[in-house]
Amino acid sequence: MPNQKNYFQLIYRVVIGLIAVWFLSIIWPYISDVILMLVFAFLFTTVLLSSVDALERKIGSRGLSVLTVIIILLGGIGTFIGSFISQMSQQAMEFSSRIDKDTLTQEFKTLGEKFTSAMPGFMQNMQPSDGDMAGKLSELINTVVGSLASMAGAIGNFMFIAAMVFIFTIILLAEYHGFRKSLVNTIPNKYFEVGLKLIYNIEKSVSSYLRGQFLSAASVAAMSVAGLLLLNLFGANLTLTFFIGIIAGLANLIPLIGPFVGMIPAILIAFMNNIGNEAAMAHTLFGAIPSPFFILDIILMFLIVQQIEGNLITPALVGKSVGLHPMIVMIALLIGGTILGPLGMLFAVPATGVLKVILKEIAFVRQNAHLL
Repeated sequence: MPNQKNYFQLIYRVVIGLIAVWFLSIIWPYISDVILMLVFAFLFTTVLLSSVDALERKIGSRGLSVLTVIIILLGGIGTFIGSFISQMSQQAMEFSSRIDKDTLTQEFKTLGEKFTSAMPGFMQNMQPSDGDMAGKLSELINTVVGSLASMAGAIGNFMFIAAMVFIFTIILLAEYHGFRKSLVNTIPNKYFEVGLKLIYNIEKSVSSYLRGQFLSAASVAAMSVAGLLLLNLFGANLTLTFFIGIIAGLANLIPLIGPFVGMIPAILIAFMNNIGNEAAMAHTLFGAIPSPFFILDIILMFLIVQQIEGNLITPALVGKSVGLHPMIVMIALLIGGTILGPLGMLFAVPATGVLKVILKEIAFVRQNAHLL
């Protein structure tokens, strides 16, 4: 009879689990954005919590501590973005005053001819006979401009999500210890110590992951700045190198994406600074491959940074921080990226670390159930 009872309990749990998964799959499209906001808010809260707690111990006011930390954070972000936009605008104005439309069209035409001449013969034969590369670039620009409306909608949606994450973060920072205490009070006495240990280990795993991510981001920023400065030694004439490196590092919080984000402003700045420079137009990569304005050099440099970050830094630093083998980290990133894209890659490693903590505690409870 006991075995039969356990058998029915197992079936009951499986059925309930399947019903829960089915119900979640139905409501998920309606709650996914809210869940995403709460997850981001929890991550930001984990980053800022120690600063708020330390400040609260000094001034004795939780609300004032949260407000001070938020103001400092927003001030730093605003200063960085404002400085970058200001300097980029200044460069764009200098570029527009230095280059007229005819010169720009001629440079585009020369650039197109160089890339066409560098192609294999069969690819050159596929090119239209008129060779109007400038016209094609103009068509491309018109296409991009035509898509600005949809981009504006996406930016608006992003701003709404960012605002909600900001609000949730403030609420969590202000009431974090109250929420934690309420969660602890829901744990049955039988599992009280195990529950406390589980909560502590999850918090530790998430904070360790974030620490590893910030170290990885700092490494990407440093390598990007070093690579850009090295290109300048060969005449790339790149400016705003530290801004570009910081952008690449911060964007690297989404694994494998950061270096490519830094590539875009670097190429734009290389083009603006070197257009009209015959030496830069005639530059070749490794003395053989045409690389006007050092564009291919920049792409290669960021590819090298991405490979180092993806294959060495992230598996080593991030995996070690959450106690996961580098191979498990790579598998988690691949699975997360396949399921949810860049966001899946962002959450894959901390989710795997939390899952490891939960499974470890479940195994402990099962092994010591007779003592509980």
